[in-house]
Amino acid sequence: MRRLVNGVMWRFRTGGPWRDMPERYGPWSTVCGRFHLWAGCGVFQALMEVVIAEAAASGQADLDPVSVDSTVARAYHHAAGMTVDAELLEALEKAVAEEKGLRQRGITPR
Repeated sequence: MRRLVNGVMWRFRTGGPWRDMPERYGPWSTVCGRFHLWAGCGVFQALMEVVIAEAAASGQADLDPVSVDSTVARAYHHAAGMTVDAELLEALEKAVAEEKGLRQRGITPR
């Protein structure tokens, strides 16, 4: 059992494919199959809940700095609540239009 758990931890610690798992953890197909079985049954969720509960009970749980995903998704300024002065926005739009016009005529703006 310990070899299987260590094999699962190796897989997610290294990010390597199941087939590249070292033989000391047992056959990769067994470890992979057991992982999917346990994940489907909620074993890892239950383990995580117990670990968090025990850490919270002993005052060692601080989940504020936890980041599950660090993906960056860009958003237009409208989505971020950014406001732009109407005059500035008009000037920017005019500059963009002029630059497009220059490029269409084959002139490179400075």
